[in-house]
Parts: sequence; structure tokens; C-alpha cells
Amino acid sequence: MNSSATPAASGTAASPPWRFDLVAGLIAAAVVLPKAMAYATVAGLPVAVGLYTAMVPMLVYALLGTSRVLSVSTTTTLAILVASELARVVPGGDAAAVLGAAATLTVLVGVLLMLASLLRLGFVANFISTPVLTGFKAGIGLVILLDQLPKLLGLHISKQGFFPDLVSIAELLPHSSLITMLVAAVSLVALLGMEQRWPHSVAPLVAVGGGIAASWFFGLQAQGVSVVGAIPRGLPALVLPDLAMTAQLMPAALGIALMSFTETIAAGRAFAAPGEPPIRANRELLATGLANLTGAFIGAMPAGGGTTQTAVVRAAGGASQRTSLVQAAAAAGTMLLFAPLLGPLPNAVLAAVVMVYSAGLIRPKEFLAIRRVRTMEFRWALVAAGGVLLLGTLQGIVVAIIVSLIALLSQTAHPHVYVIGKKRDADVLRPVSAEHPDDELVEGLLILRPEGRIFFVNAQAVAEQIRTLIARYHPRVVALDMSRVTDIEYSALTMLQEGEKRTRENGQVMWLAALNPAVLEVVRRSGLADQLGRDRLLFNAREAIHKYRALAEAKRDG
Repeated sequence: MNSSATPAASGTAASPPWRFDLVAGLIAAAVVLPKAMAYATVAGLPVAVGLYTAMVPMLVYALLGTSRVLSVSTTTTLAILVASELARVVPGGDAAAVLGAAATLTVLVGVLLMLASLLRLGFVANFISTPVLTGFKAGIGLVILLDQLPKLLGLHISKQGFFPDLVSIAELLPHSSLITMLVAAVSLVALLGMEQRWPHSVAPLVAVGGGIAASWFFGLQAQGVSVVGAIPRGLPALVLPDLAMTAQLMPAALGIALMSFTETIAAGRAFAAPGEPPIRANRELLATGLANLTGAFIGAMPAGGGTTQTAVVRAAGGASQRTSLVQAAAAAGTMLLFAPLLGPLPNAVLAAVVMVYSAGLIRPKEFLAIRRVRTMEFRWALVAAGGVLLLGTLQGIVVAIIVSLIALLSQTAHPHVYVIGKKRDADVLRPVSAEHPDDELVEGLLILRPEGRIFFVNAQAVAEQIRTLIARYHPRVVALDMSRVTDIEYSALTMLQEGEKRTRENGQVMWLAALNPAVLEVVRRSGLADQLGRDRLLFNAREAIHKYRALAEAKRDG
């Protein structure tokens, strides 16, 4: 278990007293368990599945994970992704078929995460850029809010997609249940009020407890309010996946595994305290993979690290994964002792819990911050959000990944090539710009500095910029300052050789300066170094200036 090296509150290397993690675990359980039950309903699964997911996956991660406080159960994003896939593969909603499909999906997610760990694919978490992830989560948030709205209104609609569902709700609005709306309104006011005054409080537990009490006292079910219904008491039974559905569920499992890992890494890194061991991506893949695989056989749904629930653990003073052990024990205790008491809980209360804690996925301030800094990335965020709303949640993951890759290719395909000048009366070289109009250029010498890795995607763009600048300045010598070029691929090297030949044919000379060791080795192997000769391979751009001036002076004296 991770807790053996947890720093104590006093700053020593000893583990903190058990009572700190016990209290933090109980507080976290009071928040996590009601939310886990609520998220199970989002996925179209019985509320008991939420308790199963908050037990075994939580326990397994506590033993294997690298974060000291990460709380692993289901999340809003995973719940809506699971809901989308289960609705697709089991359109009739047969209970046994849905549970079998959910178990199979969870097994596949676990296996994929463990396989990714074996292949050391932890870097894949970085494939979705922050702006795109912001847009994707905003789209998910809107989908969840709309998905829960009928439960708040006491309506039943046939789900067809975000915009068709919006139209259906608008058409059925006159048929809303007033008593259900009243229950939902009281729950929302209570949740929002408590969260506003006491962030990360046990507001979900209060809402659930109050909903159960009101249901008993007022007989809400008899008045037409939908309730959770009977929950089996005792520990979960063994659930076997339906391997015949593997091929059908595999694409969705890939997307859910990616989001599970992305959320886990994001939450783990966000709440890592100074001095704690770093979050190890490949170990996180193994821990979350085994957590999902083990949980699948007791009926859990796909799980991952949650930001909100981890924030509760940290705020409550949790300092080791013993808090997760307490949460898992609380889930088991709820199933063994309190399951029958949950039956009268109104679904509108769970929907209110989901909406309050899913609204945080929609962050207009982040969109505005992105737009203020980078307009292009703002557009990517909007495209990612639109992909979820127009195409669906799972397809939205594909859109998010494609948008991220396009953004990456767009940036790498157009690297900058700067003209380098010398600051007047100072030994400073820097890119020529309107901010420094007095910078000097050595007549006849053009120093160009390309930046980044040059490879087949951007080689022609770099070559075109160099040709344009040469045509503008008409130099006698072109010195390429390669100090910012980290690597040069074969296609780019060929471009460089052709450029050297073209400058020579035009009566000009090309020098290469400040080659990094890896780039220098490639230049040597290609024969370009021999072609240029030692006198045209320079240590840095300053040497290029000194050499050019010395040659010009020698020519004048001669």
C-alpha cells in the first residue's frame, strides 16, 4: 500500500495517524457513495452498481496506485459514455442484458488499460490537449444536464440525441409532474446552498437522506414520484461478462479506457502535494486496469479517478490511500446494512445530485481564458464540444482526439524561421521584430534561425520560408542557426541538401551554425558535412558574424 511513505503532519517520514485517514475516509464516503449511486443511474444501471464501483475498484487502486489521495470510482464523464454505449448495444433495456453488457465493457476497459501499461503507453494521456479536453467536457456536461432534466420534471422520453431530446422535452413540458418538480427543486436548493456555504461538504448525503425521509413521510411513490426501488442487500454476486459482445463493445471500450486514464492522471497530478512521489503514468494504467477488471466480476461499471471526490479527500485531511480503504469499507457496510433503506429514494433527488456536480464540467471562464490567449485553440474547444452534442459522446472522443492531432500537426507543420539581428552596441543576438527597430543586420550576411523538429510534415514549409527570406534580403552568405533545431528527419535533410545546392547555383554560400549533437551526427552521416567542409560548419551564430566580417575585411585589404 502507498501509505507507508506518507509524510506525517509534523513533516517526518512516518505515516500519519490512522484517525486522520479514518475521518477523511468517512467524510469522503458521505460524498462519494451518493454520487456513485447517482452516476449509476446516469449510465442506465441500478444504483447498487454505483456502490459496487465505489468498493472493489477503490480497494484495488488503494493497493496499487501511485497517488496517495486519489479516489477511484465512477465519474460523470464515464457514466455518460457507458450510458451511450449500453443504449446502443441493448436498445430494449433488458435488465440482465444491460448488466452483462456493462460487465463486458468494464472487463474490456480493464484489459485495455493493463495492456497499455504493459506496452508503456502512459504518454497517450497527453494526446488530448487541454483546450480540446475543456470543450469535450463541456459537451459532456451539457449532455448530462439534458439527460437528467426529464427526471427532474417527471417525464419519460425516448433518447435520440442531444438536439432531438431537447425538442422532445420542450414538447412534453406541459405534462411535467408538479410533485416531482417540487422534490427536485428542494433538492437543488439544498445542494447548491450547502455547496455554496460549505464546499466539498456532505451535501449529497444530506440530500439523499432528506429525500428518503420525505418519500417515507409523504408517500411520494404513491403520488407518482419515481423512486429507486428495491436494492439487493448483501455483497454483490459474481457477474460473468458476455465474451460474444467483445467485438461489438471494443471501440467504446477504447474510448472509455482513454477517458478513464486521462481523468485519473489529471486528478492524480492535480492533488499531488509537494514532497510526495510523482504520479507514474504506466503504473496508473496498471492500477486502474486491474481495478476495472476486478470490479467487473462483481457488477461494477467502468471506473477512474475523480477530481471532485479526490478534492474532498484532500480537503478532509486525507494523506494516504487508507482513506480509500475506509471508503470501500463504507460502501460494503452500506450494502450489508442500509440497502433496504435506499429503496424509497426519489430518482429526482439523484438527478439533482448528478446535475449539481456535473455542471462544473462546463467552464465558460476556461473558454474565455483560452480565447484571450489563443483564438485557434478556442476554436478547437468549440469543435470538441460541438462534436459531443452533434455526434454523441463516444464519437465525441474520436472528434476530440482528431482535433488534438490536427492542432498538433497544424502547429508543427508551420514552424517559425526567424531573421536574427544584433542588438545595437551589445553582444546580443535576437529575432528581428518591430519591437526592436534599431537591431543591426550585417550587410551581405543573412542569419536565419528555424525552430523545432524539422521533418517531412514541415520540411517544405521551412524551405519555402527560407527561400522567401533569401529573395527578400539578397545575401551573399546564408547562415542557418540550427541551435533551436532538436532533430532533423531524412526528408528534411534532403531539403537542406537541395537548398545548399540551390544557393550555390545562385552564387551564394550556405553556412550551418550551432548544430546540436544529434543533428550534427545526421549531417555527417549524410555526407553534407564533407560537402560543406569544416570552414562552413560553425560553432554558433556569433562565429558566423565574426567570420563573415573577417572575410569581408580580408577581401577589402586584398
